[in-house]
Amino acid sequence: MQSRTLGRTGRDVSVIGLGTWQLGGDWGDVPESDAMGLLDASAEAGVTLFDTADVYGDGRSEQLIGRWRAANPDVPLTVATKMGRRADQVPANYVAANFRTWVDRSRRNLGQDTLDLVQLHCPPTAVFEDDAVYDALDALVADGSIAAYGVSVEETDQALTAIARPGVASVQIILNAFRLKPLDAVLPAAREAGVGILARVPLASGLLSGKYTTETTFASQDHRTYNRHGEAFDQGETFSGVDFEDGVHAAQEFAAAVPEGVSVPQAALAWIVEQDGVTAAIPGARNVEQARSNAAAGSLPALGADLDRRIHEVYDRWFRASVHDRW
Repeated sequence: MQSRTLGRTGRDVSVIGLGTWQLGGDWGDVPESDAMGLLDASAEAGVTLFDTADVYGDGRSEQLIGRWRAANPDVPLTVATKMGRRADQVPANYVAANFRTWVDRSRRNLGQDTLDLVQLHCPPTAVFEDDAVYDALDALVADGSIAAYGVSVEETDQALTAIARPGVASVQIILNAFRLKPLDAVLPAAREAGVGILARVPLASGLLSGKYTTETTFASQDHRTYNRHGEAFDQGETFSGVDFEDGVHAAQEFAAAVPEGVSVPQAALAWIVEQDGVTAAIPGARNVEQARSNAAAGSLPALGADLDRRIHEVYDRWFRASVHDRW
């Protein structure tokens, strides 16, 4: 497994991390024994970065990671959590008192005196422009509650605003073969500033697994059902905002371009971490086999220029007109 420094945190992390939204239940039920097995398998495969949030299962994801970490104290690990979605999404809620409440809750859930990395969880645009927000985050670093802070964003302009702030260690943004806009300006700006980039939704909510057909359905409690058109939160978080049927067809074209001996999701992940400026991709996994397969993408050799060319061709044909200017 390759590793890279996560921006201004100064911490080395694996280029394939583990996203743990699914441990909270928004992808269907995951029993605790399965969750612990998944965390075990990821760590055994060289994953040293777990990404979570205080709202995943109302804290269940953080609590599971906290219990796993307590049972495995000698395993090198960076846990990145997120805060801000426990309140109405208005700028007035992004204030020091709420930050303190949210951070202290995550510290209890994770069993950590000092959180490794706390990210603002896709707040309203005005939050990224507020000096007082960064002052409050700096104060949490100063008092030892958090070691570093970053942001998770919906839009590239939000990322660029955050990257310009000297205390921002990392930016989490949707980047995958069906969402290429971050390549234009965000990755170059992050490289220049020394800010880490975490690529979330790297498999486009499973579309880039290559396993779905236009007849595939999901459980009612799965966000791929209840948020397909942005009914519950930003549409871009589900299938990267692309039309499901178009995504299935585009994924078939992507799969046809994947080199022999590499699985479709591994190719999708490996392509992301080949992009200059990306620190890590953070796919989720529902089982041990997925976790191991995803992690293996972090040790693949370069996939070559042909796959990159085909990805851009597929994107231009299927998605550029519908998603490029939205996010």
